Amino acid sequence: MFHSLKIIKFTFLIGCISFQISAQKISSKEVNRLEKLAQQTTIIRDNWGIPHIYGKTDADAVFGLLYAQCEDDFKRIEMNYIEKLGRLSEIKGQAVLYNDLEIKLLIDVEDAKADYKKAPSWLKKLLDSYADAINFYLYKHPEVKPAILTHFEPWFPLLWTDGSIGAISTADLSTAELKAFYSGNNDKVAYVEREKYVQTGSNGFAFAPSKTADGNAILYINPHTTFYFRPEVQITSEEGLNVYGAVTWGQFFIYQGFNENCGWMHTSSNVDVADMYAEKITNKNGKLFYEFDNKLLPVIEKEITINYTENGKLIPKKFKTYSTNNGPIMAKRDGKWISLKSNNRSMTSLIQSWVRTKSKNFDDYKKAMDLKANTSNNTVYADSKGNIAYWHGNFIPIRDKNLNWSKVVDGSISSTQWKGLHEVDETVHLYNPVNGWLQNCNSTPYSVAGENSPKRENYLPYMAPDGENFRGINAVRIFSKGDKYTLDKVIADGYDSKLSIFEVLIPSLINVFEKNIKPDYPNYSELSEAVTILKNWDYYAKENSVATTLAVEWGYKLDPIILKAYIDEGELDQVENTKKFATTAGVDQLIPQLQTVLKELKSKWGNWQVAWGEINRFQRSSGAIDLKYDDDRPSLPIGYGPGSWGSLPSFKSSYQKDSKKRYGYNGNSFVCAVEFGPRIKAKSLLAGGNSGDENSKHFIDQAEMYQKGQFKDVLFYKEEVEKNAEKTYHPGK
Repeated sequence: MFHSLKIIKFTFLIGCISFQISAQKISSKEVNRLEKLAQQTTIIRDNWGIPHIYGKTDADAVFGLLYAQCEDDFKRIEMNYIEKLGRLSEIKGQAVLYNDLEIKLLIDVEDAKADYKKAPSWLKKLLDSYADAINFYLYKHPEVKPAILTHFEPWFPLLWTDGSIGAISTADLSTAELKAFYSGNNDKVAYVEREKYVQTGSNGFAFAPSKTADGNAILYINPHTTFYFRPEVQITSEEGLNVYGAVTWGQFFIYQGFNENCGWMHTSSNVDVADMYAEKITNKNGKLFYEFDNKLLPVIEKEITINYTENGKLIPKKFKTYSTNNGPIMAKRDGKWISLKSNNRSMTSLIQSWVRTKSKNFDDYKKAMDLKANTSNNTVYADSKGNIAYWHGNFIPIRDKNLNWSKVVDGSISSTQWKGLHEVDETVHLYNPVNGWLQNCNSTPYSVAGENSPKRENYLPYMAPDGENFRGINAVRIFSKGDKYTLDKVIADGYDSKLSIFEVLIPSLINVFEKNIKPDYPNYSELSEAVTILKNWDYYAKENSVATTLAVEWGYKLDPIILKAYIDEGELDQVENTKKFATTAGVDQLIPQLQTVLKELKSKWGNWQVAWGEINRFQRSSGAIDLKYDDDRPSLPIGYGPGSWGSLPSFKSSYQKDSKKRYGYNGNSFVCAVEFGPRIKAKSLLAGGNSGDENSKHFIDQAEMYQKGQFKDVLFYKEEVEKNAEKTYHPGK
């Protein structure tokens, strides 16, 4: 079973330790070839530093795109590939040794190389341009010192499935179990565990002409990711490419965005795309076999070597690994070896990710979906003909409907094998609902269009185990009443900051307090005052709100079951868990937690009546991946709160070591609203700015706009771009 939030994002956990490795030497013949390629591409940087790339061919556009990405943040590009190559230990040391082993078990470099060799010629050209651009950048910038990768290969983009670059599917298997299995429990090496179940997520909204002021479809693109995870860009060619949006560092296609015909927003999905199998292992004469349909087959053994850094030296660590017809052995449970069947690397997914960006209409986009290779995403769609659509997942294996596929199944019988993939029309989807709007906030598809949503009873459980969450409830509440939408009205609704979970929790707190807490209770006076503030609160996060501070801090101290957003078949969802908790919670589950909040606030601030904006801050002081935060450095107050509590705009923040303030690191990143009229109209906003260079004026030029939720106009047409051009050049010039 796949939890989309079980994602390895070491890219943002570690800093770049720069080994002094100079860029690879390039022959004069190769330099001449690359210089010629560069002349075929033009980059125009607009007044926000957004690169608009123009090439004669798609390959030219890819060359310019990757070169521009390198200019803006090479270190993030490199770190994404270091992760996917299973080489983080060469930087971070033994702390991520088993995370690297996990990657190497699930993503085979040799398979990626083989796919490159057999790739269609058009794709091979794009892959070649990807590598050429980065290598040309390194040649042109000898001052840039890569951490490891001094030369990029054209098969690198074939190391994952889609634009959700960290979406590694391991069902319910943990890195701890992998470590226990392959270390024999004697190895004291650490590992970085995935963040399980906790919601980060994204929002996607689509509005049909019947719900808009000008009779044009509108799409709202709102990924909630680690800040600076995706830059904003436009790529155009004379081969039918003209697409604008967010691109994941180091990838050559727009992941969430639009062209002049249609747009798409991806939200993380909990569709089951990976399964666990219990294997029956036999040792005969020192050799291992597994049972399959009453036959014994040899266990596949493979030696994997991972190098880790220690005291400035690289030390090799060898692992003997095992796999069966189901996949690699990842754990041992109840005495049985557990294998994982998954699809963590796919050329078809890369093809799908590219061809959808060139869709001219709804039929084109549906043809892209028919490739059935998107393993980690839901899709919200809108187009210039007024169509809106929703697909819940895309890659969905056909399985025995009588089994619960969130559990371990018997790997020794063929009846538990995948039987191909479901056709798109068999999966949960919805086209042009009569209510005229669609929403997904990493929530169940059975509320995607309110009362007009798909019905749960019509689909198999493994197609949509996702439950409801409080962002989904908030979205349905808003759009059920909305009408005559414009870009500005969509953005305003997209910034609805109601923390709807507290509509359930705070009445329970008030009831318990009023029934059970007497004046002789410790610190009764301030506790009573805090409860009164919460009682009078309207549940909206605001910069000047003390109630927001109390509620958010208190919420994090309650039973963590209320944060559990990604669930397996048959489990209660976040909303159900919260309602159950609120119904049964007594004094011990609610009151001491609020007392602790008051005590901590007084300790840090001298009093507990602290406005949310005083605590909740945005700070970008450097371009480091592992960003450090400092109370003594400038920061901006942010009024909205975390999406986990129901706010549509998400700003997830945390305290740092010895800090009084919380600093944001995840949530609204690239946000865009686009209207598909006779001419594209769009507005967008980034966290901070488009450049990762702290010396660039575009490093933090959108920070105050981000604070206020003020969007800039998207420059989609070339004449607009040229009118607002800050710099026009060929790569390398």
